[in-house]
Amino acid sequence: MNQSKTKTSVLTLAIVVAALGYFVDIYDLLLFGIIRKPSLISLGLTPEQVLTEGEKIISIQMIGLLLGGFIWGIMGDKKGRLSVLFGSIFLYSIANIANGMVINVSQYAWCRFIAGIGLAGELGAGITLVSELVPKERRGIATSLVAGVGLTGAVFAYFMKQTVHDWRWCYYIGGGMGFLLLLLRVSVFESGLYTSVKDSEVKKGNLFMLFNRMERFMRYLKCIAIGLPTWFVIGILISFSDKFATVMGIKESVDPGKSIMIAYVGISIGDILIGFVSQWLKSRKKALYIFYGLTVLSIILYFNQINGTAFGMYFICGLLGFSTGFWAIFVTMGAEQFGTNLRATAATTIPNIVRGTLPLIILLFKTLREATDYLTGASITGAICVLLGLTAVLFSKETFGKDLDFIEY
Repeated sequence: MNQSKTKTSVLTLAIVVAALGYFVDIYDLLLFGIIRKPSLISLGLTPEQVLTEGEKIISIQMIGLLLGGFIWGIMGDKKGRLSVLFGSIFLYSIANIANGMVINVSQYAWCRFIAGIGLAGELGAGITLVSELVPKERRGIATSLVAGVGLTGAVFAYFMKQTVHDWRWCYYIGGGMGFLLLLLRVSVFESGLYTSVKDSEVKKGNLFMLFNRMERFMRYLKCIAIGLPTWFVIGILISFSDKFATVMGIKESVDPGKSIMIAYVGISIGDILIGFVSQWLKSRKKALYIFYGLTVLSIILYFNQINGTAFGMYFICGLLGFSTGFWAIFVTMGAEQFGTNLRATAATTIPNIVRGTLPLIILLFKTLREATDYLTGASITGAICVLLGLTAVLFSKETFGKDLDFIEY
């Protein structure tokens, strides 16, 4: 009985710490999008420069996430899940405190790049740890709770902007929360599945293994493609909702920070709900089909707001957020697809490659809008992302209830 209680408390603590870690992660990840305008204007940029430099800095942060995904993923399999949780949060906490001290755009971009590297490790390591600790029958619900609670970090970031006013203190608060979280992390235990292979001769965290077999490589690519619609929605439709509002003839002012906050409320609800939907249907893929359908409907509504209202824009941003609230299941599927010796590498790199594709998505959007117009370019870009994701879901293997005690060779 006591052993059962101890095991339950260990699992609960791991879920709570992973959720709080993701909360801080999302706070810092989305903070730039929320305070982009006031922070860049305070550095002397014109409204036109705020848009162009904002796109560059977001892209640089995402490149940092892409690079960090590989660094932390490999470390997670070679040194352990907990080493990543400690190292990554320390790095992005330092970067965010430094970000509050920048005096020009170049320094700003470098801080976001370093923070991006640090932020890359949090979600993949947390989901991997929870997936390996929680019984397979309840794995989807546990990881959805981690993501659902964690995603409210975007809401907290918005309210900090509204309350604190000085954008520099928003970054200081993010760094401070990170260091507080480090103290809580000390009490979390390493995954038993990882401990069982840690000292074995089997290859661990070998990045080349993701590419040296066509079946495994295609498995990896499909996991990445599933997440593409999420970052098209967040990185373009939500982050630049103010520009879309202007193009659509919405006369009222639209605050992109508020759009992000409302969207992440929706994402948080969706991420929790999809875990229960997946549990009820006993299928990851069926749950994804439902949310993909909602995503398509929400995108169609978004592009039909000509001469609409700011309230309508915010409401549809909330719908877009809810419908793309499949991030937790998407990352969990990535963890479930690969063996213990390669799981952290896969689960950490997959979401960060998706985040890292944002510069390419923005480039595609820019190319298409120059060839057509702003709305047509965005709609074609979205259609490509959704089509790639849906095709990947269709050809992926079902992973609900999969036993994770296996090795990749």
